[in-house]
Amino acid sequence: TPMTAATSEIQRRREFDALTRQLRPDLYRYAFWLARDRQLADDVVQEALLRAWKAWGELRDEKATKSWLISIVRREHARTFERKRLDLVDVADYEGQLSGPEENPDLQEMRRAIFGLEEEYREPLVLQVLMGYKAKEIGELLDMKSGAVLTRLHRARARLREAMGLEADGDQGTSS
Repeated sequence: TPMTAATSEIQRRREFDALTRQLRPDLYRYAFWLARDRQLADDVVQEALLRAWKAWGELRDEKATKSWLISIVRREHARTFERKRLDLVDVADYEGQLSGPEENPDLQEMRRAIFGLEEEYREPLVLQVLMGYKAKEIGELLDMKSGAVLTRLHRARARLREAMGLEADGDQGTSS
């Protein structure tokens, strides 16, 4: 009956809204780390949620919602660059977007170092540290083997240590 269909549609929308409202901050943080721009990250998340709503009926396992949405955000971010060519900017040009006036200088330095990583290292690191994914899950999201993910995570951390002037694990030596 028409009333049942309308009620079902309203219920579907409520379920979608509840899940996406809960996950939106994580989706936005992930998009921001990919895009390096607040406005672009917001646009990417909006487009991703629109695509997710259109495909909502295809999701079979509600437990997979976060990974599913992260994948959509990642693809939508890539689509952004397929559609238009964005100007390249230096990290220093958008550094003000990253922090408030009284933020810890060490945190500012860490963010600059993360943004300075090549995307192939930054993305798996952000997925692990910010989103809490394990290497296997990151591999599934990025279509990579777990070993390759672990290698990239190791290299990302090594490059971060180097960028921040820290000694690598095991390189501290035993000088007296």
